[in-house]
Amino acid sequence: MLMICLCFLLTGDGNPKESSPFINSTDPEKNQQYDGKNMALFEEEMDTIPMVSSLLSSLANYSNLPQGSKEHEEAENNEGSRKKPVQAPRMGTLMGVYLPCLQNILGVILFLRMTWMVGIGGVIEAFIIVLMCCSTTMLTAISMSAIATNGVVPAGGSYYMISRSLGPEFGGAVGICFYLGTTFAGAMYILGCIEILLVYIVPQAAIFKMEGLEGAEAEAAMLNNMRVYGTLVLSFMAIVVFVGVKYVNKLALVFLACVICSILAVYAGVIKTAFEPPVFPVCVLGNRTLVWKGFDVCAKVIERENATVTTKLWRLFCDSEFLNATCDSYFANNNITEIQGIPGIMSGTLRENLFGNYMDKGSFIEKVGLSAAVEPDSIPTNTNRYVLADITSFFTMLVGIYFPSVTGIMAGSNRSGDLQDAQKSIPIGTILAITTTSIIYMSSVFLFGSCIEGTVLRDKFGEAVRGNLVIGTLAWPSPWVIVFGSFFSTCGAGLQSLTGAPRLMQAIARDGIVPFLRVFGHGKANGEPTWALLLTACICESGILIASLDNVAPILSMFFLMCYMFVNLACAVQTLLRTPNWRPRFKFYHWTLSFLGMSLCLSLMFICSWYYAIVAMGIASCIYKYIEFRGAEKEWGDGIRGLSLSAARFALMRLEEGPPHTKNWRPQILVLVNMDSELNVEQPRLLSLTSQLKAGKGLTIVGTALEGTYLENHPQGQQAEQSLRKLMEAEKVKGFSQVVISSNMRDATSHLVQAGGLGGLQHNTVLACWPRNWKQAEDHQSWRNFIELVRETTAASEALLVPKNVSAFPSNGERFTEGHIDVWWIVHDGVTLVHICISLLYLQHDSDISAYTYEKTLMMEQRSQILKQINLTKTEREREVHVRPQAFTTEPLMTFRQLVHSTMFLTNHLRYASFAWCVLEKFDFRNVKRAVPGKMSRQLFQIVVATQRQDVLSCKLRLAGYCVLLFWVLYIISLSRHCSYRVVVP
Repeated sequence: MLMICLCFLLTGDGNPKESSPFINSTDPEKNQQYDGKNMALFEEEMDTIPMVSSLLSSLANYSNLPQGSKEHEEAENNEGSRKKPVQAPRMGTLMGVYLPCLQNILGVILFLRMTWMVGIGGVIEAFIIVLMCCSTTMLTAISMSAIATNGVVPAGGSYYMISRSLGPEFGGAVGICFYLGTTFAGAMYILGCIEILLVYIVPQAAIFKMEGLEGAEAEAAMLNNMRVYGTLVLSFMAIVVFVGVKYVNKLALVFLACVICSILAVYAGVIKTAFEPPVFPVCVLGNRTLVWKGFDVCAKVIERENATVTTKLWRLFCDSEFLNATCDSYFANNNITEIQGIPGIMSGTLRENLFGNYMDKGSFIEKVGLSAAVEPDSIPTNTNRYVLADITSFFTMLVGIYFPSVTGIMAGSNRSGDLQDAQKSIPIGTILAITTTSIIYMSSVFLFGSCIEGTVLRDKFGEAVRGNLVIGTLAWPSPWVIVFGSFFSTCGAGLQSLTGAPRLMQAIARDGIVPFLRVFGHGKANGEPTWALLLTACICESGILIASLDNVAPILSMFFLMCYMFVNLACAVQTLLRTPNWRPRFKFYHWTLSFLGMSLCLSLMFICSWYYAIVAMGIASCIYKYIEFRGAEKEWGDGIRGLSLSAARFALMRLEEGPPHTKNWRPQILVLVNMDSELNVEQPRLLSLTSQLKAGKGLTIVGTALEGTYLENHPQGQQAEQSLRKLMEAEKVKGFSQVVISSNMRDATSHLVQAGGLGGLQHNTVLACWPRNWKQAEDHQSWRNFIELVRETTAASEALLVPKNVSAFPSNGERFTEGHIDVWWIVHDGVTLVHICISLLYLQHDSDISAYTYEKTLMMEQRSQILKQINLTKTEREREVHVRPQAFTTEPLMTFRQLVHSTMFLTNHLRYASFAWCVLEKFDFRNVKRAVPGKMSRQLFQIVVATQRQDVLSCKLRLAGYCVLLFWVLYIISLSRHCSYRVVVP
């Protein structure tokens, strides 16, 4: 089956077999380009290269290293300067994608845990696990194919393809998860290599001996051996990678041959069992499987020279070799049975292995269908003579252990820059590799269940079959083919992980999206990632110290599932958003497949281990937020930015439906600042006040106006906008900046007031400084512009905040321990002032307000309720409810929180103050009428018109006298009807 797929790929590589598109071509235009250039010298040789020679040449140059390794190898050999600047030959689908994916997918789990998974979970559940995992990788491969066929494939491998589709935040998070997954894959391969070495090849090489140890002691000795040898192997591999990737590159073909030969040996052994099963006896005592070690005959006694003699097995359970010796009770009460470990594919074993046999740690591996005599309440002895379950098994654990065996699907896309036609090779090669490996895995489930006895399948380390590798007992011509093949393939996979992971980290570091990782972007002169290799070795060592393949595999599953999930998410999001630059040409792609793949990945994460899934998602979230706040700003045209734009458009359309409810009202502030000649903000404390007002979490627009024409002053406008952004960042003001250039400053300010915001997200408050030195200034344009601003905000029904002496306001770093804020209500304005004060004192605690203030507030509220109940008129109720002038005390009269809920009807001093100032200083009397609305303004305007033809000095004296009289009247009315409320700031 595997050879059929290889032959199919060989004939369907898609590479033209002619020597050149210009040589021997029937196109006359191409022939004209080469007339008279003597290209016929190469014609005969190039046309006569047979297909077999081309294949052998490709195999000789086969490399399964990630992109960039070849350049580093050339730099090590100093070949880069000697070579001519001729483009290197590109790889096709077979050598560039299919075989690397095949080599990376088929690995240690197939050789060490596949048979055990079938025995524990049964054929049915094992097939379901394989189907789920293979479906996940197939759906992810379809999404990867969509990315690969969406325009030019970037020459950076899978990380570049993912990050440029997801954006810096998600791309960095997924890239680091992909890196951690590749690093822990190296740890898993090294642990598998050590397990094969110490359990099946040279068990006597163990430093910590396990003979005579039972239970936890034997397990601890095994783990310590794994740690010591794993550290040594990791150090050796890291040195090999550091010295040069050329040595790893030269062994790539050997590792590939080991994988293919091992798979073929298994299928050959399965065919052989149909007519001549191998002899691997299994000894069963009662229904408990015995460790075949220390004896040669599966019997208690044997007949020798007409005499009954005991066997070595007898001596393992009895205190002497005589027939009257005292023996273990379970040994004495049960019979010995010898069964065949490999009964063959025609034996009907499949029926017995259909269903699962999950076990607890330390339980006996028993033969189904055999009975045993067990004394009640008896404590098992000689447990080291039996095959025991080393871990507690359950379905979700099997999923976590198996999933790493289907990873490695991105090995082809990692070499995207070296492919002749990446848009064609990546989809075809990856999908065919997944199809081939899926067929191998699914067929292995049924073949193992049909050929191997259930007790042997559940024996993880082959103790029942004389310590042989279980899958090796099925291989032909010898179990050693599988043992050595799996050993070298795991070594090669470990070297490839240690070669690829540092380069992935180097790519992330050089992108600059994670600032603290930039140091790992440096390396040797040839570009070899030295610091990234050191980091990879340290992380890989942490996985080796776990020392258990079964515990490292779920960690590896989490990181790869996270990576695959975000690949599917990126494709689904960009399709649903109809991103303009997202036009995949892969005809089998649909967004529902990506969504299904994302759902499968997320489900498998929680199926494998819910707490590992939470930790992995937490790591990705932390990396995402770190990149968002501290990372470099990158614009890659990603789909997540398109999602943000669509969400913002949807929210703005919702806001257009109507005005905000009173409960949802919050200050949306337009801050008007002035720029000096160097385009710096003249009033930086104005942004400090804005930052302090933003407890309401509303909109903030910081705007400024520049005088001139847009075409001439466009660079100055950009510089002014950068200055605004820097100051906003320094003052921690979250909002937007806007610069308007106009020939008239008044028109520019009016444009900011009218056009600020977008849709329903518009400002409702304008914050501007009081004009400085307006009395002494010869140019009256500043206060005239201010008057126009007051009129425009009034016309727009917006609140106006005018801080005076803003330079004396506290900065964000200053904190007052005591003080007060005076709030004067002049007109009932919908409690706008209250909302502004809420923004200032949003974080005040109840304990910060004095008890006396609570008492006064409660008394006034009770009085208001009584006045409402006695049916007074509105005028009488207003007169009675307001506090008399003598109520002024040095203590606060109301708490700030109770002040929010009180309704006071006060008159607006600000309008009349601005009116008086306008009358005294302005000579354009037409503006006086518009500046001061109401009856008083009309009466005053009549006086102005009547005296307009008289002496100007006389007119000013009459106006001044009227204003003085007006202020005294308003002040007396204010004292008699209204009060000042003071909010104490602790």
